[in-house]
Amino acid sequence: MAEEMTTFLLRLPSRLKTQLEQRAKQENRSLNSLLITLIERELQPSKPAASLEHRQFLGKVVASRQIDPGNGLAQVDGIYYRYLIEGNAGFQAKKDYIIIEANGNILTLRPVEL
Repeated sequence: MAEEMTTFLLRLPSRLKTQLEQRAKQENRSLNSLLITLIERELQPSKPAASLEHRQFLGKVVASRQIDPGNGLAQVDGIYYRYLIEGNAGFQAKKDYIIIEANGNILTLRPVEL
């Protein structure tokens, strides 16, 4: 069962936001995923890592043939997940995608730039 999510406004210096965005990009993750991980580590250092999907899938490349835009599913390691594409971009059949966030049964994908 997925945990209920919430949102809030966070103000921080532009330089910190830039540094966080750079780190997230280096780790092939979304900024949201990076922040959740950093906050969880700080608040609960002894807590085990996040979900299987979060631990195993971040940074994994998904070939376009594994994505079915008709039903909104992507197959990863034999399991079908719902997916979103970063920035609400449309699916491009000639591109592969990298998983940048896993939240419950929803993966966030970013097109792989060659």
